[in-house]
Amino acid sequence: MMSDSPLTVLCITGWFRNGSTIIGNVLNEVPGFFHVGELHYLWQNAAGKGSNNLCGCGQPLTACAVWSEVLASLRPPETSLGEYADKVTRSQLGYVRTYHTWRVLNRGLHCDAIREHADLMARTYRAIADRTGARVIVDTTKIPSEAALLLSVPAVTPYFIHLVRDPRAAAHSWRNTKQYVDATSAARSTAYWDLFNLGCEAITRRYPERSLFLRYEDFIANPAVAIDALLELCGGDREANPVRGRVVELHVNHTITGNPDRFNIGPTTIRGTDDGWRAGLPASAKLATMTISGPLLGRYGYRYRGTFANGAGPVRPGMG
Repeated sequence: MMSDSPLTVLCITGWFRNGSTIIGNVLNEVPGFFHVGELHYLWQNAAGKGSNNLCGCGQPLTACAVWSEVLASLRPPETSLGEYADKVTRSQLGYVRTYHTWRVLNRGLHCDAIREHADLMARTYRAIADRTGARVIVDTTKIPSEAALLLSVPAVTPYFIHLVRDPRAAAHSWRNTKQYVDATSAARSTAYWDLFNLGCEAITRRYPERSLFLRYEDFIANPAVAIDALLELCGGDREANPVRGRVVELHVNHTITGNPDRFNIGPTTIRGTDDGWRAGLPASAKLATMTISGPLLGRYGYRYRGTFANGAGPVRPGMG
C-alpha cells in the first residue's frame, strides 16, 4: 500500500554528458538512496521506442525485477505498453520540453494535461519508493522543466543539483558516439548547453534553499567533499558517504539510460582530470563552443585563456 508521507527527490539537472551518471551511481551506494537514471525515458525505452531498453542491471526494463513491477502498477490494464508510452511522450513534448521551464515555474499546473502528467510523475516516484524502500530518489533526467514541475507536486519534496561541465569538454564528448548515444556537433551541443543551464538557473535562483550548484570539475577534484555537500542538501548522512579517497565500490544498479558506464560495477576510481578536449577538440569547434557559450562560460568559472594552448589557434583573453 502506498504511503502518504512526502518523498524526497534529488533532481540532477544540466546539459547531457555532464557526469551525472557517475554521481548518481555513487549516491546509489548510500543506504536509503536509489538512483533511477533518466526517468524521463522510462516509458519510451520500456516500449522499445527509445535509445536503449536495458536497465543498469543488464535486463530489459520489462524483465527487470524493479521496473517490470513499477510499469505494471502504473499502466492502465486496458492500454498496451506502446500506446501508453506514446501518450506519455506526447505529454512530455507538449508540456515539459526544456523551453517550457519558465512557464512551468510561473504557471505550475495550469491545465488538465499537465496536471495529469504531474500526477503520473508523483505516482511513478511513489511506486519506485514502495518497490525499493528508498527514502531519497536520485533522478538524473537533467531536463529542468520536469524538475521544476515537481515543485507543484504535493507528494514530493524536490531538491536540485545544477551540475555544469565545461562546454568544451561536453562538446568533445559529444563528438563521439557512445554505444546507443549519437554524436553531435560542438555548435549544437553548446547551444543546448546554454538552454539547459539557463533553465537550471531559473530554478535554483527561485529556490536557493533547495539547490546546489556543482561543477563536474570540482566533483572530480574532490569527490568525497562534493558527495558530502549533496548529502547535506537533502538531509542525508555524511557518515554514509561511500567515497574513499578517489575510489567507490559500485554494485548493480537499476538506472534508465545514461552514460554506458552505468553498467560498470566493482571498485571504481574517479579520475581527477577532464582535459581531453584540449588536444582532441579541433580549433574551429573550440571557437564555436566559446562563442556560443558566451557569458555563461565566465559566470561558471571557466576561462578563455589557454583554450588554444596546444598550438591549434590563437590564445584568447582570459576571464575570471
